[in-house]
Amino acid sequence: MTPLISAVIPVFNEKENLPVFKTELSAALAGMKVPYEVIWVDDGSSDGSFAELAKFSAEPGQRALRLSKNYGQTAALAAGIAAARGEWIVTLDADGQNDPEDIPRLFAAAAAGIDVVSGWRSSRRDAFFSRILPSRAANFIISAVTGVRLHDFGCTLKVYRASLLKEVDLYGEMHRFLPAILGYAGASITELAVNHRPRTSGKSKYGLARTFKVVLDLFTVKFMGDFITKPIYLFGGLSLALLAGSGLMAAWTLYNKFFNGIFVKDQPLFLVAIFFALVAVQFAFMGLIAEVLIRTYHSANRKPPYAVAEKINCS
Repeated sequence: MTPLISAVIPVFNEKENLPVFKTELSAALAGMKVPYEVIWVDDGSSDGSFAELAKFSAEPGQRALRLSKNYGQTAALAAGIAAARGEWIVTLDADGQNDPEDIPRLFAAAAAGIDVVSGWRSSRRDAFFSRILPSRAANFIISAVTGVRLHDFGCTLKVYRASLLKEVDLYGEMHRFLPAILGYAGASITELAVNHRPRTSGKSKYGLARTFKVVLDLFTVKFMGDFITKPIYLFGGLSLALLAGSGLMAAWTLYNKFFNGIFVKDQPLFLVAIFFALVAVQFAFMGLIAEVLIRTYHSANRKPPYAVAEKINCS
């Protein structure tokens, strides 16, 4: 039977947490009375986690994948999403901090017509200065830049409409930006508070360094979301701004020369104006090159720069 729900679980060195978590997850999904499957993705674990997953896969509805090495959570999720057969995809961590009992409530919201239902760890059980504070700062920045207002982009517990999620090319560490990426594609998004539990075994795979990666990845997400089909707007806008600044500084230099008797050679501002003008020209040409590359990409892949949400009497 084709599953309605596919649960995708990335696993990296969580052997001690897997048996209890698997029992909780199976109970929560079975209680929903709908066809489901669980896809466990071992992301190059070295503690014997895949041996546990192999045992799980002997049961109906349980599937397991093993990546050849530790590629990271984004790659593990991408592998699971590609293998998923359900109409809806649920993602959650294998460390036991996400509570599987929240899945029915999130799925009910999704089934009511929402494309993405994101979990919000409103009472998070982590260290404040090393985990919670950087996460809050990152969430604020992501919401402000992308326009998708969520309290908790980093919570893995989410429900996605599979037809939309499978269209996203995941790479790098973009999994935390999935709501923003889908929001750019027109997906409806909501957020529900979920239970967050303290880790009982193993250790966290994240640290403060993740905050800097989030900021860097955000530049990519913003560009891909707002300027991927019109890069000249970004580069051309920067070019015009620099040219305007260059013109003002050059005009001030001339004013000082003719009205204040200050020679050009005595005004460093003129050199700055020349530098701004040169950079402006470079930005303009970068925008033109980017436009050519984007058109070549869409032409070669025959991929339109839009997404169709619904079809009526259309093949």
